[in-house]
Amino acid sequence: MTRPSLNLRREWILLVIIAAIALAVGARAPVFLTLRNGLDIANDSAILAILVIGQMLVLLTRGVDLSVASNLALTGMLCALAGRAWPGIPLVVLLAMSAGIGALLGALNGWLIVRFNLPAIVVTLGTMSAYRGAIFVASGGAWISDHEIHPLIKGLPRETWFGLPALLWFAAAALLFGAWLLRWRREGRELYAFGGHPSAAVYAGIPVTQRLLMAYTLSGLLAGVAGLLWVGRYSIAFTELASGFELTVIAACVIGGVSIGGGVGTVGGAALGVLFIGVVNGALPVIQVSPFWQQAIAGAVILISVALNAGSQRQRGRQILERHEGTVSASAAPPAPPATPVPQGNRA
Repeated sequence: MTRPSLNLRREWILLVIIAAIALAVGARAPVFLTLRNGLDIANDSAILAILVIGQMLVLLTRGVDLSVASNLALTGMLCALAGRAWPGIPLVVLLAMSAGIGALLGALNGWLIVRFNLPAIVVTLGTMSAYRGAIFVASGGAWISDHEIHPLIKGLPRETWFGLPALLWFAAAALLFGAWLLRWRREGRELYAFGGHPSAAVYAGIPVTQRLLMAYTLSGLLAGVAGLLWVGRYSIAFTELASGFELTVIAACVIGGVSIGGGVGTVGGAALGVLFIGVVNGALPVIQVSPFWQQAIAGAVILISVALNAGSQRQRGRQILERHEGTVSASAAPPAPPATPVPQGNRA
């Protein structure tokens, strides 16, 4: 069984689980299965989907970006401050500003990792706190409330394009970009190669430093854009904005089959992970489960998903070992003796 087939089987199983949850909740509350509710769940999950694509690129390299939520909050705060200071600022400038600030913060993570050869979890844990502190410094500890948020920032997430919310278009663009990069671009395939076997990737001539910088920069860029959308959607910016949301992002990746061991994962699976969390979060209020259970459920699902990932990797390892041993046995077997010619008169 090949790795793509294992991923495909896992994605189908996850899709069946999502459908089963939706049908079970819909049997109790039919409104849950309406198109309107489906659009609401998708709209609520759009920002998560944007962040998941960036986190997936990092996880493929055997890294992790714990600073995505802090990046989102800092970028959102800076954009909100810019909008308050310059009321005439165009929307395109705000979008470029969010992408640029986010990319710089992500590039800083990548530079620290490759320059000082530090573990990604240590670097991003440090920048997570540093970025939160920068929010406090930039805002003076004050909140920016609804009446102070620039109208263009508030209006963007509420717009509708071709009958669908703007947030869904942003999420779709991020998913398509991720699929294009990982499937059709050499740089994306090299992320898989490096995460699958870093030493072999170095010997193969893959520019490891550039790929790591690319992964963290793109993760930061998407987090920056998500920050602008988050501030616009909820019309508020403050120091603890989206605090802890990085765990939800990692949960969606892991649930969708993106391995924390690197080199394994698909955009389709990551999207299903986002959908799973969106459906569960939408279902809990319907079945009158306390929101405090959401993190507990997410944690349990992460543990189950990690266990499944580990089992799949062990299975692949055994298959590779068996094929290798079969090849060695075949090559080590003594050559067969030459066939004795059969006289013409003795042939049947």
